Amino acid sequence: MSRIAEKPAPAQAPDPARGDVVALTLTKTVSTLLDRAIATARDAMIGRQSAEGYWLFELEADCTIPAEYIMMMHFLDEIDSALETKIASYLRAHQMPNGGWPLYHGGDLNMSCTVKAYYALKLAGDDINAAHMVRARGAILERGGAARSNVFTRIALALFGQLPWRGVPYIPVEIMLLPKWFFFHLDKVSYWSRTVMVPLFVLCSRKPVAKNPRGVHIRELFTTPPEKERDYFRDSKKLGGLLGRVMLVVERIGRRLDPCIPTATRERATKRAEEWMLERLNGEDGLGAIFPAMVNALEVMTLLGYPNDDPRRATAKRALEKLLVVNASSAYCQPCVSPVWDTGLAALAMQEAGDSVALGAATRALDWLQTEQVLDEPGDWRVNRSAVAGGGWAFQFANPHYPDLDDTAVVVWAMHQARNSDDYSENIRRGLDWLVGMQSSNGGFAAFDADNMYYSLNKIPFADHGALLDPPTSDVTGRVVTVLARVGRPQDRPALERAIAYLRAEQEDDGSWFGRWGTNFIYGTWSAMMALAQAGIGAQDPAVAKAVAWLKASQHVDGGWGESNDTYAPRDTPLHSTPYQTAWALLALLSAGEAGSEAVRRGVDHLLRTQQDDGLWSDPSFTAPGFPRVFYLKYHGYSGYFPLWALSAYRTLTRRGTTH
Repeated sequence: MSRIAEKPAPAQAPDPARGDVVALTLTKTVSTLLDRAIATARDAMIGRQSAEGYWLFELEADCTIPAEYIMMMHFLDEIDSALETKIASYLRAHQMPNGGWPLYHGGDLNMSCTVKAYYALKLAGDDINAAHMVRARGAILERGGAARSNVFTRIALALFGQLPWRGVPYIPVEIMLLPKWFFFHLDKVSYWSRTVMVPLFVLCSRKPVAKNPRGVHIRELFTTPPEKERDYFRDSKKLGGLLGRVMLVVERIGRRLDPCIPTATRERATKRAEEWMLERLNGEDGLGAIFPAMVNALEVMTLLGYPNDDPRRATAKRALEKLLVVNASSAYCQPCVSPVWDTGLAALAMQEAGDSVALGAATRALDWLQTEQVLDEPGDWRVNRSAVAGGGWAFQFANPHYPDLDDTAVVVWAMHQARNSDDYSENIRRGLDWLVGMQSSNGGFAAFDADNMYYSLNKIPFADHGALLDPPTSDVTGRVVTVLARVGRPQDRPALERAIAYLRAEQEDDGSWFGRWGTNFIYGTWSAMMALAQAGIGAQDPAVAKAVAWLKASQHVDGGWGESNDTYAPRDTPLHSTPYQTAWALLALLSAGEAGSEAVRRGVDHLLRTQQDDGLWSDPSFTAPGFPRVFYLKYHGYSGYFPLWALSAYRTLTRRGTTH
């Protein structure tokens, strides 16, 4: 029997005496199919819940990070041959037919990712005359060679002696001594930029050379010998405009003056960078709890003479090892882990499922989350909001300097609608106080900081990735609006109204919203529409009506929704329907009173038809950007808890005989 979506229940049950036996039978059959789908998804999700109560799914990125893991082992001359073999297998399996590696499944060749993957495979012992290496080398040379890589790749190559240091931006460690009023200061960039840059300042000032015990080079990837290449910053000139060209001149002047910096000044700046890094080392969760910062920190400790048995160095290495996903024949390294995010969203899905088993799982999750709240730690959010007390949640198991607003909003949302919400009243209060205190001046909310909008910094040569900052976004703002409106504290009303005005201003001309932290316009639109609905802004509102029309027009013929990461380029490339994007679209439409619409029925039908035997869903596509156009992620949990949430919400509304 084919699975079809449950239609909204009639106002009165069919009367067999009136000849409605067939209708009654169909309604019961459809109801059974929906109930079965929700129950199997619920059970599959609970089966993945830890004994402590949290959920943790794999978080996969492109091949840059596993390639960098191999490079790190050769930089330190601490090579785990068995692990290297498995990572190399993973890299080969993800190579595209054109010879390159993309930033996400189905994406175009990315030069930097391809250069690092090639170098990692050569370090691991792959013959450069092997077919896959020939294809990769040809793809790189055809596109201008390794000199056209981004800044981070060129820094990595400089550390291995593969190109001169003039091929990377001048970022002296003396930046640590700059006053806050200066054009550039650490407090003016995002948390991820800070944690990556501080140890990088030390590396780029000391200019160590990787141990590279096998003496592996990649000169064959340059169209011009790297020491003769004169235009490493060609792309920076294009992206930076006039200000970018001015900054390149300043950079060149600084590089020439570098020998004049007194040794005492350099040592003082290095010490300050070291102290900053050690304060935030974060145990076995690592500096910033993100891979690039953690690698840089470990390499700096090695450079500064920390012995192998130093507890800080050993812990830093262990933090990196905990990011590995090792299988029987392959392995890769995650950029970070996402337990709080996974747990908060899974708890919301379980609450929507609503039965005693699901609610029990949600309670276990919230009890664990209660222990993870960041309260009185000296977090860096205090740089711009010194009077704001702690109360947020981090994304990872531990990252106390850097709680984030999106996770905090999700957790508070789940705690507030829990059946035992009184048990979390103090957590909710402190979470809301922290969120409101982190509102930016334009009314929006960013991921980690407030008013981190120094856009001119994205023009400096180091920032060719365009992701140096953490400005407010529609999706995070939508989540904060949702929880502020749900709880409805009178003191939060001014912040709520300013945030709603921000969302209205950010709506695209076609009715959608941009998705900064999820792919892409479907994600942003879901976030904003849920927020407006919770704030009591209904389907008659022009912004909501326009968004509904956009979603309906975006639906695929199979009933689902799907959007490629190409939209960040932007390239208007359609994608097959995916379970997580279909769920976002459904949740958005349901929030706008569309439970009885044909679009929703077809979307629910799509999820029912594509559910796997294990009760969940899967799709190879990447679900989110880490940084648009630069770095993308696949949250493996998205194809689990989001479809469960959407199907459960549909059932809730149709069983009630309501549409909203």
